[in-house]
Amino acid sequence: MKRIAAVALACSLTLPVWAKDIATVNGQGISQDKFNQFVSMLISQGAQDTPQLRDQVKQEMINRLVAVQAAEKAGLKKDPAVQQETELASQSILVRALMAKYLKDNPISEADLKKEYDTIKAEQASRQEYKLRHILVKEESKAKDLIKAIKAKKTSFEAAAKKDSIDTGSGKNGGELGWGPTSNYVPEFAQAVEGMKKGELSAQPVQTQFGWHVIQVEDVRPIAFPSFEEARPQLEEMMRQQALSDYQKRLMKDAKIVDKAEK
Repeated sequence: MKRIAAVALACSLTLPVWAKDIATVNGQGISQDKFNQFVSMLISQGAQDTPQLRDQVKQEMINRLVAVQAAEKAGLKKDPAVQQETELASQSILVRALMAKYLKDNPISEADLKKEYDTIKAEQASRQEYKLRHILVKEESKAKDLIKAIKAKKTSFEAAAKKDSIDTGSGKNGGELGWGPTSNYVPEFAQAVEGMKKGELSAQPVQTQFGWHVIQVEDVRPIAFPSFEEARPQLEEMMRQQALSDYQKRLMKDAKIVDKAEK
């Protein structure tokens, strides 16, 4: 009896193990393996593995198979437009998978992140931001009169801005623009500010597309640079995108491309 049992066990181990179906649709099975792969994909994207999720996945796979069978019965698989769209979708999936694999195989190292951070920080070290006031008027002569009046202390900058500035947003606050780099402003305005010192009033009106400006630089300070930890997420994403761009350029360079389009 033991010999027979052992032979029976050996025979059972050599039999093929068929994947279990979780459901069938018109005789076509949905395998447990495909179901598990679908669940795993959703979990990798942040979903929680719960009985409710598994029920939803099962129903979704049934719904899709019902619709796919109907599409195939209608002959849509042979439709040229459908074939082209299917091919493009397949290519997009492959490209996305290739890029993901490259980033996985070539992760951005901590040393690379810190090196890039230090480089950018050094480049930005000389940048400044300015605390400004301005008065905007339509005519140059009006702007010149305001500069003379402010310098002669016949009026204050704040009072002149509230009374005469056509920039109502800052005018009601005495011309206050707050702190900011000159990149916040149009080139003519930015250039004038960069040529001024702390506490200085513009000697001449500055013309831009908006009109004529009287500018006062209230204060100047270096631009505060974020810490490494604060900059890390944005820096890492920037470096990942640059790595992918470089990788794609290398692929193109190494590929043998023959353009046969008519000239």
